[in-house]
Amino acid sequence: MKVRRVVDLVRGMDVDAALDVLKFAPQAASEPVYKVVASAKANAEHTEGLRGDALYISVAYVDEGMTLRRIRPRAKGSASRILKRGSHITVVVEPKEA
Repeated sequence: MKVRRVVDLVRGMDVDAALDVLKFAPQAASEPVYKVVASAKANAEHTEGLRGDALYISVAYVDEGMTLRRIRPRAKGSASRILKRGSHITVVVEPKEA
């Protein structure tokens, strides 16, 4: 849920504007989203030969990833479970239509 809030900010934006927003966003989840958007931009420039300033984020969504299960010691020799949840972030960039 925390990553989805950040992805909702940049969905539909130009890639350069989205990177600027993510760079100064106060949420901790903005750093991994920034890396994913920058990687998508670099992939589009390198593999497809597209210009980076002509790209926008057409599709962006977050799915539930793997959950790491950890334990925390509790009273009387028992333990409680801590769930460290992960996310799969997907970003698709496309060139703007003229």
